[in-house]
Formats: sequence, structure tokens, C-alpha cells
Amino acid sequence: MSLPTSVEVLSPAGSPESLEAAVRSGADAVYLGGNAFSARASAKNFTNDQLRQAVEYCHGRGVKVYLTVNTLMRQDELPAALEFLQFACSLPVDALLVQDLGLFRLIRQAAPKLPVHASTQMSIHTPGGSKFLYEQGMERVVLARELSLSEMREISDACPVELEAFVHGALCMSVSGQCYFSALLGGRSGNRGMCAQTCRLPFTAPGGTGHDLSLRDLSMITRMEELRRAGVCSAKIEGRMKRPEYVAAATAACRESADGLPADPMLLSDLESVFSRSGFTSGYPDGKLGVDMFGTRTKEDVTGATSAVFARLHGLYREERSRIPISFLLRIQAGQPVMLSVQDEDGNRADSISDTMPQPAINRPVDRERCIAQLQKTGGTPFLCRQVDCELDERLSVPISLLNRLRRDALEKLLEQRSHHKPFSFSMPSLEETPHVPQHAPTLRAFFTRPEQVCEETKNFEKIWLPLHTPLPELLRLKEEGYPVGLALPRAFFGGEEHVKKLLSERLQAGITDAWCGNLGAVAVARELGAKLHAGFSLNITNTAALHWLEDLHFASAELSFELTLPQCASLGGEISRGIIAWGRLPVMLCRNCPAANSPRGCLNCQEPPLLRDRKDASFPVQCTRTSGYRYTEILNSVPLSLSDRKREIHGQDFVVLRFTVESSVEIKWVIQGFLAGEKPQQHYTRGLYYRGWEQC
Repeated sequence: MSLPTSVEVLSPAGSPESLEAAVRSGADAVYLGGNAFSARASAKNFTNDQLRQAVEYCHGRGVKVYLTVNTLMRQDELPAALEFLQFACSLPVDALLVQDLGLFRLIRQAAPKLPVHASTQMSIHTPGGSKFLYEQGMERVVLARELSLSEMREISDACPVELEAFVHGALCMSVSGQCYFSALLGGRSGNRGMCAQTCRLPFTAPGGTGHDLSLRDLSMITRMEELRRAGVCSAKIEGRMKRPEYVAAATAACRESADGLPADPMLLSDLESVFSRSGFTSGYPDGKLGVDMFGTRTKEDVTGATSAVFARLHGLYREERSRIPISFLLRIQAGQPVMLSVQDEDGNRADSISDTMPQPAINRPVDRERCIAQLQKTGGTPFLCRQVDCELDERLSVPISLLNRLRRDALEKLLEQRSHHKPFSFSMPSLEETPHVPQHAPTLRAFFTRPEQVCEETKNFEKIWLPLHTPLPELLRLKEEGYPVGLALPRAFFGGEEHVKKLLSERLQAGITDAWCGNLGAVAVARELGAKLHAGFSLNITNTAALHWLEDLHFASAELSFELTLPQCASLGGEISRGIIAWGRLPVMLCRNCPAANSPRGCLNCQEPPLLRDRKDASFPVQCTRTSGYRYTEILNSVPLSLSDRKREIHGQDFVVLRFTVESSVEIKWVIQGFLAGEKPQQHYTRGLYYRGWEQC
């Protein structure tokens, strides 16, 4: 697609105070959340009344409002979510940010004209994934933070979808939407807006610093033009949890950069003082990963935010920003009330008419220059006078106070008119469902990371998944020996889409047709090449509507999110075959930047998964996937999930998955035998979230 001509400055609004700071500091758009279903649940957020006021305030000033409804939805929450979206359509907001695939499907049914943006929680990082969502009805994709500028441009060249990228703010160690650390350790799910920021706690990798999951904040403020040339149309500032002064500083700096002005050194210094973690990084956009990207919040970072800094930053939004171009028409004629009309560039018009007639001039008749000078005084309002036309009878006289009163009245009417947009139509979809009833007892599936892990016991499984990059001769050998082999596409392949297509095409031609897809980029590639689609756990399927979305796309099966409880899993409807992970070390993070690379030596090219240790000395294996075309890292839980002795409590599932990662073939054989026998695990284990679910969410 053609490059955008300008870059939208998109600012966070975690509270009404921050919203005002953003608008008055030069934001083109803001993103904010309501009291529920927002990925920043701990922000102040907005009540419905505050949300209506916020939309009117922003629209009056030419600023767009994007509403975040970007969390995963339980089935029982969908009615309330849809009622909230019906309210949002009545305001109306300018777009909706979503993560949940089921909610996306329902929105397209309920409000087909409402623009929908794919939240960064959807983990979009490939051209195919972006194009796929565009074809599904997304107008914009918020890109994964881990992309380089060249990878952004590759996506931009591939399809016409709008691209939004982060320009400043915190970096999560994990790809957004793929972090389950906080949920599994404390029941506070990042996919539910309740992340406890586990990554900021002490974690030590071999040779690391002791904070090997903590990245510095991103900053590309002075490089907005590079983002534009990469195809980015909207530069997003992270920070709905931060105070208004931070929002004002980041917004004002981005405004200058987007307008092609040199950065104000004092403003940039104040921004760093108000919040940073050992300074900033541009490692991901520059494609330079490693130790220089890591950082923590130091004492110096905290003490830099002095009262003088906050006072300067508060000054950025003390007054209205005059930003809406307008033109006046003043008519002063004998025998007629004085009339002042004001019009903006969108065609909105307001008239103000005096309740008295102009009088014959005695000393000083009305003149054009004096009228123009008085009407141009729009300071303290959102309006900027560009033109004044006058139709004057110069034999008459009007007091200056009348001109001022007419100006104020006309501008207030225009602001009110601009504040109200036509609502989006909304038709409430039906949510009546009956729980899925399997036709047989759950079958077994297994996930392996290496072909040498495969053991004889899995020949009778329904499916065994092996990584896509497994050598083709190994895959064919296992298939010929009677193993039900399927291909597990990579959970991330930044810049490696063509390599994935090549590998998958070769294996499909060899007769291996089932593809496990754990991200939407993988879905796009597998659909394009005609593979049989199976949804992985990392697509975050948590409700019936999401299962229907998969059915619409002819998926053969789906792994449900392991963030659901067993009763919640059993309550879902739909016809698609579904199952849950019943054994394995769950991946708590998916990373592009390996924590074991936070050392003076950089990447250690580990032959065995190194261990990441927390402050309680628990050990989390760090497993890297490296090929010539893609590379990513998964941090695995310190103990495996096990339901081996609870199989009778699994209801409504067509299959269960045993997920093997760092285990040897001997260990795997013991696990399978124990699972088949229904034995209680002999090692330390967890039940995950299947019994406790999302606490405090």
C-alpha cells in the first residue's frame, strides 16, 4: 500500500485527567477503557457517564476516541460486554480495540459499520496475519512491539490495512497476548487486564543481572518519520497507568516530531525524568536484541521526577489548545440584527444573532480591521481563526462587547455541534447456546519438541504434533511407522513468513496435512496452502463465539485456553472438536528477546535449556526455537500441569493433550503410562487454573 502522508499521535487516557492532558498537548486520538473488559483494569478508566463526556469532549476538539475492549471474555460475560458495546455505538466511539476472537465475530454481526482494530494482544507480527485480519474486517492492526522497522514495512507492502505501532513506553518481555506468567503464579491474568508485572521481579539467568525479564522502555519519539516510512499511520504512546504529566510530555514530544519539528531537549529530558527504566531502547525497531535492551527502575530514575519537572509538564496542558481551523462571517446591516456565523472545515456551522439593532455611528463607525482583530481572539478555546469575512454598513456602530459576546456564543454552539456524531446502528445478536456433548471419551494427543522424544505408546494417539522445522525424513519415517503425525507451526516467526511457507509446502506435498496454529500468522499461511487447520492454546479460545469463529473458517479442532476452569471449558457450545492440555510444562512467556542473552557474552547458544531462577529459587526452563528462518524463546513453568488423576472431572472435551518440552523419552514414557493408569503424579505439579481460574478478575 502507499505510505501514509502523516502519522497520528495516539495517546493513552487512563483517567479523565490524563485525557485532558493528552488532548491539550496535541493528541490526534486517544485510547481509553471502561470499567470492565479493558487490558488495563487497574487504571482509573471511565464510567459510562464519564465515557460519554470524554467522547463529546474529544469530538468537539477534533480528536478521535478508540475504546479498548481488549481482554479475553468468559462465556457468561458476553451479554454484559455486548450491552456495553451497544452503549459505545450510541456515543459513538470512533473505533473498538479487541483481542477476543469471539467478541470480534459478535461485533461484526451486531455493528458492521463500527471500525474495529486488532489489539496488540492479538500478537500480530506477520504480513499474512495482518492481511488475514483485514480480510476478516479489521480496519487497523496494532503491531506486536517486537517488530523491526523493516518487518513493519514488509507488512505495509503486503496489504492495505492501517498499521499502528508503539512509539514510546513500557516493553513487556513477552509478546503481548502470550504471557500467562502472572495468571499461573497469582491468578492475575494479563489477558484480563490484571497483570501483576511478574517480569519486573528478580529473575536470574546464567550470567545475567538478576533482572533478566525486565526490559527498558521503548522510545522512538525523535524517529517518527522512520515509522511513517515503514508504513505506520498511528504512533501509539503506552501509559494508561501513568499520571497526566507523563501523558502530556510524551504527547507534546510526539506532536513536535510528527509535525517535523526538532525535538525540544528540555521536554525529552523531562519525559525521561518523569518515567524511565535505566533510559530508553530502540532495540526492537532497529533489530538489535540483547543485553542493551534490559533495564530496571533505579533510584536515579525515581528521584529525577522533581516538583520542578512536574510543574513544567503541567504547564503543557493548563490551557486549551487552539487547533480547529474556523472562518467567521460578520454581517452588520441597517435595520437588521447583527449576525455572526462560524464554520469549520468539516462543514459544521453555527450562527449567533444579537437581540438589538446596530445604531448609527456618532463618533467611531464600525470598520473591517477592528472587527477582524476582535474576532480573531479565539485563545482559550479549541478554535483557530483562519479567515474573517465582513459585510458592513460603515455608517453604523456596534460595541466591542457585542462582538465578543457573539464570538463566544457562536463558538460554544459550534463546539456543541461538533461534539455529537451520528451513532452506529447496533442489533443485539443471540447468545443462546447448549454445551457441547462429545460422542466418545476424550482421545489423546501429544505435543513434542523433538522427534527423539516420540515413544511407542503414542502410536494409538489421535494425533502427535512435531515442530514444522523437524527434518522431513524424520517426519516421514514416523508416519510410515504408524504415528499420526501433524505439524506444529511456530508460535512466532518475525520476518520468517516465506521460510514457514516453504517448509509447510514441502511437508504438505509429502502428505502431512494437519497444521497446529498458535497465532493468526500461522493460520493465514496454513489456510493459503490448504492445510487442515487446528487451533492451538495460544489463540486464546475462551468462549463459544470464538469456537464459532473457528467453525466459520473450517477448523478441524481447537485447544481451549488453559486460563479457563474445567467447568468453564465444559460449558462451551458449538460443534467443533475441542480439548484441553492435561499434562505439561505450560509456556508462561513467549519472547523474542531471550533472557539468557542478558549477559556480557550475549546469546550463549545453549545446547540444553538454561534455567531462569526466581527469588524463591524456583527454576523455569528457557527453551529456544532456532531455525534459519525464525527464532523465538519460550519460558516454561517451573512444574508441569497434571490432571492424570482427575480425568473423570474433565467434561465436554473431545481430546486431551499431553505437552512434552524438556522431558526425555524415558520420562515421557513414565508420564504416559501414569496418565493412562490415572495415577497421581509422583513429582511436584500444578493444577494450573483449571480449579482456581482467574482470581481478582
